[in-house]
This record gives sequence, structure tokens and C-alpha cells, in this order.
Amino acid sequence: MSFGQYFIARTLLAIPMILILATVVFLLLRVMPGDPCLAIHGGRSTKAVLESCREKAGLNQPLPLQYVDYLTGICCRGQIDGNYPYLHWEPLDFGISFRSGRAVRTEILSKLPATMELALSAMLIAVLIGLVSGIWGAVKRDRLIDHGLRIFNIAAFAIPIFWLGLMLQIVFGVFFNHWFGWGLPIGGRLGSINALALKEQCADLGWCSGFYLIDSVLVGNWTAFGDALLHLLLPAFTLGLVLSGIIGRISRANMLEVLDKEYVTTARSKGLEERWVVLSHALRNALIPIVTVIGLQFAVLLGGAVLTETVFTWDGLASYLIRAIGARDYNAIQGFVVFFAIFVSTVNLIVDLLYSRLDPRVRY
Repeated sequence: MSFGQYFIARTLLAIPMILILATVVFLLLRVMPGDPCLAIHGGRSTKAVLESCREKAGLNQPLPLQYVDYLTGICCRGQIDGNYPYLHWEPLDFGISFRSGRAVRTEILSKLPATMELALSAMLIAVLIGLVSGIWGAVKRDRLIDHGLRIFNIAAFAIPIFWLGLMLQIVFGVFFNHWFGWGLPIGGRLGSINALALKEQCADLGWCSGFYLIDSVLVGNWTAFGDALLHLLLPAFTLGLVLSGIIGRISRANMLEVLDKEYVTTARSKGLEERWVVLSHALRNALIPIVTVIGLQFAVLLGGAVLTETVFTWDGLASYLIRAIGARDYNAIQGFVVFFAIFVSTVNLIVDLLYSRLDPRVRY
């Protein structure tokens, strides 16, 4: 099987998974108790107001018609562009949010940069800590440092994210401020003054990505860059430290297996320095399963972001989901889950393709 055929096959395999997940979410929301219109307008709303809300949201239609409209919006809904004689296709049309009245797709895309900035920073921390602890533990196997790193990785993986986040807030935010007169921010993405200045500068520039670290560099606002970095440290470290435990354990196990191979022994017998033996010969071959684990952990990381964003009041996708659940916002919940499924499938596809490049045997 060629690389192109492998790419097509893996892409097609993701479609049934997304379809099944979208169907399950659609049915669960309809089975669960609660009325989104009642949640929006409150218990004192008149029957006419509730009926008007349900009609506008399409909730008074038969369930099969709601399902067809739901799937059509996700994959292939289109509209005629004014006087132009062709359809304008708009995939991922999740409908209008009951709570805000805005397009769900627009709201998700507006919250995505915040979550991605946190997730990518946390993954960088997790990979650095996990790889270093795993490689070092394998090289120093059965020594005191190896036992200490193994305990560290197990503890990191077992610590609840919300508890770790709260402890870091207390120590580095509250106690440091009390003892030294300075502490790290314990909530939000940016200070109000810097956020307002960055927003105005982005408006003057005409475009910004939503990633505060990138945007502050684009507009040359280094004060906002430092503030955004300080706000990012605690939530990113909280999420990254928890994920580093599993990466460290997998890295150590694979490094131990590779270090016993004949080609590593041959490299040592040639007189190569130990660090080059470890980095050039052992690590390169041990990375193949590690890359897969890192890719899968990225999906877990987004799930852990729900607790992290809640603890640190980080205005991202997880916070958006929690508000949508509280308001019984069907369209927002469905849109989030489908978007998340597509995103995770894309990440897994990239990992599989990268895996096939590292080890071409997986394509056959």
C-alpha cells in the first residue's frame, strides 16, 4: 500500500467514527430531561413564548427531521449567494446558539485559540519533562535517580488536575504574593489593561490570530507578551505536568528495550560517546511508539483542559461547553462534540502518517 492509499484509507475510517459519535450525542441530548427553551426563558415564561422558541429552534419537528437537518448542517448545507447561480457550501454549520443567538461555529472558532494556546504550551511542557525523565531514568536504570523519577512519573499521572491547579494557585499566587510581594496570576488570559490595549492594536492591524502570545509579538506589545506568558505559566504547567507522567513511563520502557539491542551494543563497542549512543541510536528508534502516545495524549489533554480552564477561569472551549451544558444549548453542545471529534480524528491521522514515515512497515 502506497503512502497516498494509506492516507485515503485512514481518512475514510474516521468518517464512521464521527458519524456514530454525532448520532449518539444527538440522541442523548433528546433523551435527557430538560428543555433548552425553558432554561433560556425561565420557569415563568408563557406557553406561547416557549412554543415560539421551540418552533424557531426546530425542536417541534419530528426527531428524524431534526436529525437530517443536524447532519446536513455538519457536512453539506449550502445556500444560494444572492444573484449568483451557484450554491455556496458551508460545512460545519452547527446552527445558532440558543443562549447567545450567534452561530455556534463562529463561537467555537473564537474560543479555539485560547484552548489551543493552553494545549500546545502544556504539551510542550509534558514532552520535555516526560522525555527527559524517561531517558534519564532508562540510562540510570535501577539507581536512586531512576527510582526517584519513576515515583515522580507515577505521582504526576495520578494527581487530579483540579487539585494540582488549586495547590499551584495557593503556593505561587497567594503565598508568593504574601511572602515576596509578587506572585503569578491565578486566573484569566491577560490583565484587563493589556487586553484592552492588545484588542485596539489588533483592530488597527486589521487581523489577529487570537493567540495572545503571537498577537502581542505581531503588534510589538512586549508588555502584553510578558503578561500573557505569566498568565499561561500555571495552567500550562498544571496540565503538562499531569500528562508528563505517562509520557515519562512510556519513554523509559521503550528506551530500556532499545538500549539492550545489538546495534546499541555495537555502537558502544566502536567507542562512541554514551550520549551519542543514547541520542542518535537508541532514542531515534524508541521514538516510534512514543510519538503515537504523545499524539493520543494530545486528545486526552483537551479533555483535561475542561478542569484546567475551570480552575484558572481560562476562557476557552471547555468553559464554552460548561456554559452550554448549563443552558441546555443543544446546538452548542452538539457542535462542540462534533468539532472535538473531527479535531481528535485529525490529530490521530497526523500521528498515524508520521508513524508511517518513521516506520514504513505500518502501511503494509
